Amino acid sequence: MRRLLLVEDDPHVASFVRQGLTEEGYVVEWAMTGREGQRRALAEAFDAVVLDVRLPDLSGVDVCREVRRHDAAVPVLMLTALDAVEDRVAGLRAGADDYLPKPFAFDELLARLDALLRRAAVEPPDRAHADGALVLDPATHEVRCDGAPLDLTATEFDLLAYFLARRGQALSRDEIHRAVWGHDFDRGTNLIDVYVGYLRRKLAEAGCPAALEAVRGVGYRYVPGARG
Repeated sequence: MRRLLLVEDDPHVASFVRQGLTEEGYVVEWAMTGREGQRRALAEAFDAVVLDVRLPDLSGVDVCREVRRHDAAVPVLMLTALDAVEDRVAGLRAGADDYLPKPFAFDELLARLDALLRRAAVEPPDRAHADGALVLDPATHEVRCDGAPLDLTATEFDLLAYFLARRGQALSRDEIHRAVWGHDFDRGTNLIDVYVGYLRRKLAEAGCPAALEAVRGVGYRYVPGARG
């Protein structure tokens, strides 16, 4: 099920979009302000972001630019005023993938989102993940914190990549084990706990502020620790 972040200060527009997308099978999280939208976009994993340009506290362009600093691949669809050419240009330059002028028909919003998600699905999955000072690059198989390399084993690397791609989400032991080790979780082993312990120690030794938090009865959650 695809999870979207909607950043929109107009409750009528937000309600209209949320209802339509929910009926189409999306899970839609709503943020009313730019600061709240930015906080959630950096702390959680979403399949796409729908972002209004004109927000009361922080410009959607600024939010988009900050999101792009941390995630180069998440699709961003910006909502702009019909005649605001400068907003559209600024949004695209900040890293937005597409824009939709207001007022808009829901069918067009859905079609543009579907197109962005299809394009994202066929792009190479081995993209870099960043959380502030911490950067993981699958193409080079390198992890750095403040530019300094972290010495991780192949399994530690895969585990950190899985957490980073789903930052902020509570992940079950079954999910983690299947994704990293390739088979179902053996409840009689503490393998995940051991490797989480390894990662915690190496992140702490490198001075990375991110944390791997235990979620009682579920598994673990990567808690972002971006700095600046």
